[in-house]
Order: sequence, then structure tokens, then C-alpha cells
Amino acid sequence: MKTMYSKLLLLLLLLPISALAQSTLSGTVRDNASGEPIPGVNVIVQGTQNGTSTDMDGNFTLSGVKNGDQIVFSFIGYADQITAYNGQSVIDVKMTEDSTQLQEVVVIGYGSTTKKDATGSVVSVTAKDFNKGALTSVDQLLTGRAPGVRITSAGGSPDAAPNIRIRGGSSLSAQNSPLIVIDGIPLDLVSPAGVSNPLSLVNPNDIESFTILKDASATAIYGSRASNGVIIITTKRGTSGKPQFNYSATVGSSKAQDVIDMMDGPTFTKFIQEYHPNLTNNLGIDDPTNTLVDNPATPEVEGRILSNTNWQKAISRNSFFTDHNFSARANLFGKIPARASIGYTNNEGIVKTNDYERYTGSVKLTPSLFDDHLKIDVNAKGTWVDKNEIDEASALAGSLNMDPTKPIYTTGTVGNFGGYYQNTTTLDPTILDGQYNPVNLLNERRRPNKVNRLLANVQLDYKMHFLPELRAVVNFGVDASRSNILETYGQYALATYRKDNANGAWIFNPGVNYRETQHITNKLMDAYLSYAKNFTGAITRIDAQAGHSFQSFVNDGYKTNYLYNATTGVREERLNPANPNNRYYNKTVLESYFGRANVDLYDRYLFTFTLRADGSSLFRKDNRWGYFPAAGFAWRMSDESFLKDNSVVSNLKLRLSVGQTGQQDITGIAGYYPSSAIYSPGDPNSQYLPGISTYSPNPFNDKLKWEVTTTYNAGIDFSLFKNQLLSGSVDVYRKDTKDLLAKVGVPPGQYLTNQITKNAGSMQNQGVEVNLNLKPISNENFTWELAGNFAYNFGEIKDLGDVSRNDATDSGLPVSTGIYLASNSVGSQPYSAYVFEQLYDNTGRIIPGAFKDRNGDGTINNDDRYYKALRPNYTFGFSTNFNYKNFDLSANFHGQFDGQVYNAVKLQGGWTNRPVPNNSNSLNNVLDFYNGAADPRIQTIADPVPLSDYYLESAAFLRCDNITLGYRFSNIVKSASVRIYGTVNNVFLVTKYSGQDPENFNSIDSNFYPRPRIYSFGVNLDF
Repeated sequence: MKTMYSKLLLLLLLLPISALAQSTLSGTVRDNASGEPIPGVNVIVQGTQNGTSTDMDGNFTLSGVKNGDQIVFSFIGYADQITAYNGQSVIDVKMTEDSTQLQEVVVIGYGSTTKKDATGSVVSVTAKDFNKGALTSVDQLLTGRAPGVRITSAGGSPDAAPNIRIRGGSSLSAQNSPLIVIDGIPLDLVSPAGVSNPLSLVNPNDIESFTILKDASATAIYGSRASNGVIIITTKRGTSGKPQFNYSATVGSSKAQDVIDMMDGPTFTKFIQEYHPNLTNNLGIDDPTNTLVDNPATPEVEGRILSNTNWQKAISRNSFFTDHNFSARANLFGKIPARASIGYTNNEGIVKTNDYERYTGSVKLTPSLFDDHLKIDVNAKGTWVDKNEIDEASALAGSLNMDPTKPIYTTGTVGNFGGYYQNTTTLDPTILDGQYNPVNLLNERRRPNKVNRLLANVQLDYKMHFLPELRAVVNFGVDASRSNILETYGQYALATYRKDNANGAWIFNPGVNYRETQHITNKLMDAYLSYAKNFTGAITRIDAQAGHSFQSFVNDGYKTNYLYNATTGVREERLNPANPNNRYYNKTVLESYFGRANVDLYDRYLFTFTLRADGSSLFRKDNRWGYFPAAGFAWRMSDESFLKDNSVVSNLKLRLSVGQTGQQDITGIAGYYPSSAIYSPGDPNSQYLPGISTYSPNPFNDKLKWEVTTTYNAGIDFSLFKNQLLSGSVDVYRKDTKDLLAKVGVPPGQYLTNQITKNAGSMQNQGVEVNLNLKPISNENFTWELAGNFAYNFGEIKDLGDVSRNDATDSGLPVSTGIYLASNSVGSQPYSAYVFEQLYDNTGRIIPGAFKDRNGDGTINNDDRYYKALRPNYTFGFSTNFNYKNFDLSANFHGQFDGQVYNAVKLQGGWTNRPVPNNSNSLNNVLDFYNGAADPRIQTIADPVPLSDYYLESAAFLRCDNITLGYRFSNIVKSASVRIYGTVNNVFLVTKYSGQDPENFNSIDSNFYPRPRIYSFGVNLDF
């Protein structure tokens, strides 16, 4: 009995000791050089599953630790820190960047690697490098941040389409945009109906990083879709530690910058009196019953009432931007790292009625089962967009062409169309002169575009129990969108105006004008095996993958126009007897087999071998498959004995690669079935026999085959001095493309048309890219980082088959229908202006209609035209970041050193006879000659004046994309922190271009939507 009591007493004494043996540890993890807290550091008890991670301020709390435990702190890019726990309640850790191991993970096709092991030309851009401020779409995060990646938006509208080019593009007429992959799903390059920018359908706040693959060693694993490079986007994921929450809000306002300098009413009146005195009766309004609603106190000229209307101001507004996001990261049930987010964006365009509203939601789950043998990655991103987008291009054109002496609104009998003033012809006051009042165009139309999109996938990654080095990966994904467009005309929409034949009066017929419903469903299935193992001896590592990929693209929709029916007196759906359902349906399929092997010798000589076979439904069976091999080599020179302990060179790696990629996406120029014989039903009026339709063959080319690009790349990665004071990379490359898929002219009668898509010719791109990062100051209180990139790309067309040149159909000039500015010509750069050389007098002023006889034959004709490259060869970007204690200041810039832009606004308005009416009661506006914007010697722009190089101007510029100043309040409540900041986007533009904006992808400045300057204020709360 005594023994039993002794044992019970001993047990009671041990209970509190054992309870105290498992304690809670907290602390802060900071960067050793800068003293800045490091969020996301993994903190784990060595040899156990007990772990957590640091919050946004570097703080952590770890429960269940015992004396003697080894606490491991790890984070990519830093050396692991191991600290023994001996009962202390707080441990503060400082981690040191590990430049020698370079363990930062970069995502590549069907897997990942590290900067240390990459053999290809790969650029990673993470959240700390993103552009900041009032941003609507994902592409805006990346502009100017990576060498050789040129991103040019179509203007300043909320949904402006981006043109993205990596190393200049590899094709002429086929797709030149890079492949974009989001969380393992390659996106279709076809935008949903009503969406100009498909990347605006993803919330920028959900993006964690971009990885840009540029050379064949990096891109060949994607084969058929990688000729123009690959951009891999990775979204944020959950945490294995305690729950973390984030709320961010941004509000801002903007207004138009760099509007066109047009004449105001008095100046225009003076111009007409000086240059066209016989047209002064066309100024203003001659209507005694009229009262100008917008400006009643107006002067008169010879009894006519004059207005002073700024039409650009009339269609624009000071717009507002708001963006709200909330996200939660947690470890559900202690086993499922998860992240969920919701977002709301409302962005008003600076053109009235141009509105963009977006709701987003995302969920990401990354559980691991069976002792981490099965990893599951579940992603789902939903987007709901509601936008109103009228014909902004026509409204902008109208604001440049309307007479400033005419009013916006009028109550008189002349030109009064429902209260709006409108020009009419001199022959009949009920017939419009062709130039709509742009305010009427915006106010009397509605075109709500409603788009829903789901981007989702489930990836299963199973590590074999019997062979842990072997993994089986299956990825199922879907990218589905639903679009609904309904355009309606208001009560006084000029587009619905018509003349009543009975009494000659004018009436309106408002109602539905256009309707479209579209379903896009793209499905993906990837399945592959992956083997990775480290060895001792000569071969130190093998990492290989082999698998199969299948993706289908279905575009199913319905669209129709509504027209006025004189019999019923209402607007009715226009029926197409050949397609009674007004339906369209297109489908393409890609199927692929791929393999890649990475072999490391002596842990410093790295080899990569890749092979992909692709089959495309766009080609016939005999030419359906393309085969694309690649090989890469890297030498980690800094791991050699002669550099191992070098105090200057901390990392030095040489890279070499060669490989091929393919191109098949020609749906934009040849339709979805370009190699198949398809017939279209004819007009019922063409029936030879009642009830029996006629059919016409569509143009096709059954000899189409793959366009192939061979890329050669040499590069060097380096880090110099302590703490990577200077780091970066330099790449030189050459891309040779053969069997170009291009639309070229053919002799009549051969292909049922005068132009056909063929494999015709070859081209070459070559260039240099430099990426640099500098840390001039790095200490506990103050850090200063500089980053810059520079790229040079030169393209040349080597061959075009049976022709010497072909016009670029996306370079049509806004006047003289059928005139194209740019051509693709053998021996010239792609998309070069084909122009005459303008002659000038001794004072440097233009001699109208005089061009240089370049071949000296005494005749000015097309043989005297020459080629001038439009798109830039030299592009650059740079940024600077300051951190002083809790303050941060950053600025980002990008630009180009050359290129040309065609000033089409000066062409259209910069000649003295421009205001002369054509059967009209009103005058058209012109550029302000009195400010020197145009030359009054130019009286006409008849052909060939539009092809004069006088209208080509330098497109060189420097743009300050954003400046941001912020301050963080730490530990306001427990570990919560708040950062407040202010940002200015599109801060300034430095250029010699006399027009509105030189940053123009197609190099033709016409009806350009101005890029606004946005002032915004934001708050970011982490708790």
C-alpha cells in the first residue's frame, strides 16, 4: 500500500513538470542586412509536423515546444537558421540571404526549379517588383518590369486591350502573343465577347508571381504554343500556420492628360475669316428661335449665334476608381492550407458612360494526404464583370471633328434633334451630314456587357510509396466564360433617326440594336510522370518528366442586329435565311506528348533535353503533327574551386540553349477551319430552284503546315559582392522562323479568293537583353534598391515566297479607304512604314506634294517609296525603392529609345481645306494652326499625301508609371499592422512627339483613348 501511495505521489509531482515541458514560443524574424521583417518564414520543430509561419510583420507563435527541440527557420532565398529551444519564451531571429544556393523557386512548364538550377532564359517577377496603384488588370502589374517583354495597352479605357510581345514576336500574320498559363491552365487567346482585355478577368490582388520563359530550353515543353514565349502566373496560396487576414482598399480619381490642342470658338472663327472668308455664314447658328442651352451668352458674327464648345471636354469627365479586397489564409483542420479572397473593383473611364464594374472570388486549397505522398492543389477563380462600353472611338473622333462654334444642346428649330444640336446637309435639313454629335452618341446609347468567368483546376500529385522519387501528376482544368451583350438606343439616338417619306419630317425609332450571347468552354487534361533523385558521383541529380496533354476550345454563340421595319414601324431582329438561328460555333483541339530530362554532372554542369509532339485540328491529317526538340546547358562557374571562396563573385552561371517551337494559331486570319473544304449557303434570292439553296465554297488551303521557330540563346547570370550588392543577367539570342503562316496574294482562280493563308517565307529576330539589380544601401534602418532592364531586338524578313512584300492589314489609315501604312517586305523589319520621302524648303518647311525621286528616274511613283521601321528596337524599364524604418517610397518607369508613330490626327485635321463643308450646313474643326500644330501650306491630303513620311514622328519616350509613398503602423492591436499609402499613376511622359501619346502598338495615332493620370489613396490591413 505504501508503495502505491509513493507511486501516486510521484505521478502528481510529474504532472505539472510534464505540462510545463511543452511551452509556447514566440518571436520575430528579420532580414539580417536591412532589419526588415520577413513574412511567410516557415518555423518548424525539426523532425516533426509541428510548425507555423510568420505574419506580415515577421511575428510567429509556436506551441508545443520542449526543451532541447531544434527550431528550424526557412525561407526561399535565405540560408536556413536553426536555434535550440532551452525554455526561453521569445526568440528573435535574423536570417541571411543565401546567394550561393539561390534557392528561390521559379515555376516552369509542368514543374518548378530554382534559379540555381535553371538552364533556360527565365525571368521571375514577384509581388515586391509589381507596379502599384490603381490597377485593373493583371498585365498592368508587369509593364516595364522584365527585359524583352513589351506590354502596350490600346489606351486609357478601363478594359484597354494589351499587346504583349516577347522578343518581338516570331510570326507575321499568325498569333504573336505569348502563351499565358494561370495555375497550370493555358489560356485561350480568344477574348470573351464584350471583353477587350481577358487579363482584366483576373484580380491582380490574387497574383503572387510571374515567370517569363523566353528561350527554347525554357519554352519547348509547351511546344506548339510557345513560339512567342510563355508567361506563367502563380496565384497566392494558404498557410500552414495560424490564420492570417488581409483587407486592402484603394480609392482614386483621374482626368484626361495630353488632350489634342484644338481651336476654340473665337480662334476657329478667326481662322475661317482668314482662310475661308466665303464660309463665315457657316459659323454658328442662324436661327432667331434658338437659345443655346450650354452657353446662352454668346457673341454673334453677321447675325449668327456662336457657341464656344470644347467638344473634348464635353465627352470627358473626372472619373473615380475604387478597389476593395479581402483575403483569409488558414490551415483548415490543421491539415489543409487554404486561401480565399473576394474583391470588388469599380473603374470609371474618362469618356462619359464608359464604366467597368467587377466582382471576383477565389479559393485555393493545398492539402497533403498519406504522409505527404498525395498532394492536392485545388484552384477556383470566379469573375463577374458588368461594363458599359459605347463606341468611344467614334465619340473621340466626333470631339475632334465637330465645329466649336456649334452648341451641344439647342432649343431652336435648326439642328434640334431631341434637344441635341446636329449638323445637317444644305440640300435637306432632315439629312445628317455624317458626323454625329458625340454627346448624343454617348448619352443615347447603352451597351451593357455582362461577362461571367470561371477558371478552375484540380491537380493530383502522388509520390509512389514503393518509389518516392517517382511521382504521377494529373491536372484537370476548365476555363469557361458566359457573355451577354444588349445594345439599346435611347429616345433621341441619332443612329435611329429616319425621314418620314409621307410628310418629310424626321422621326426616331429607339429600341434594341444588337444582341449577343456567347459561351466559351475550354477544357484541359494533363497527365505525366516525374522522376527526381540526387546521387553521389559524376551524376549528381536526374529530374525528368514525360506525359500527355489534351486541350479543347469551344466557342458557341448567338448574335444579331435589329433594324427598323417600315411596315411594322418598330425595330426587329434581322433574319439571315442562311443562318436562321444567327448562331456561330467553332471548335479547335490540341493534343500533345512531351518529355524533359534534367541531368546534373558534378553538381555544377547542368543539361536539359526536351521533346514535344503537337497535333492541331487546324491542319489536315498529313501535316497535323509537329515535333519540337530543345537542349540547354548551364555551367555554375561559381561552384568551381577557383571561384568557390571568391569575395567578389558570389554567383556566376553560363547558359547555352538551342531548340524549336511551333505555331499553329491562325484563326484570326484564316478562320477555324482554314485547311478544310467547307461550303456556305447562298442568299435565298439566288436559288435556281424553289426551296433549294445554293452553296459557295469557302477559301481554304489544304497544304498548310506548322510554322517553326528555332531559337539560339546564350546567357550569363551573376551576383557580385557581399549580400548580392549587384546582380543580374545578360542574354543574347537569335530566332529563325521558317514556313511563315502569312496572308499573301495569289493569282485569280487558284484559291477562290485573291488572298490566302500560306506557308510563305522566313524571318529572323536577334537581340540582347540586360537585367540588373543594385542594392547601394542596406542596413537595419535604411535600404535602397535599384532595378533596371534593357532590351534590343532587330527583326528582318528573309523571304516571302512568291512575293516581295504584302500589306499589313492592321495598319489601315483613317482616310482614303484602302490605304495601308505598313508593309512586310523582304529585307526590311516586319511592320515597316512604306512611305514617300517628303521634301522641304531652305527654311525647313514642307513643300506640299513634293517627294524625293529616290531612284532618279524623273517620275514619282511607288518605286520611290522606302521602308521605315515603326516598332521600337530599344526598350527599357527601371525602378527604385527606398525603405526607411516604417516609410517606403517606390517609383517605376518604362520607355523606348526609338520607333515611329504616324500622327493621323495631324493628317486628318492639319490642312487648311479641312473645314470646308461637304453638302453640310456646318464646318468641321481643324488643328490649331495658330499654335503651330500643323502647317497651313498643306491645303489637301489627296493621295499620295497620306503616305508622306512628314506624318511619321519619333515614338521615343520615358513614362513614369507610378510613384508610391507609404507608412506602416506595426502591432496596433496585438500583431495587426496597417499600411497607408498614396500613389500617382501615369505621373509624367517625356517625349518629342507632337501628338497625344507615342506609346501606340500599331503606331497609328487616331481616335486614341487618352491615358489618364490617377491619384489614389489606399490602406492595407493585416491581422
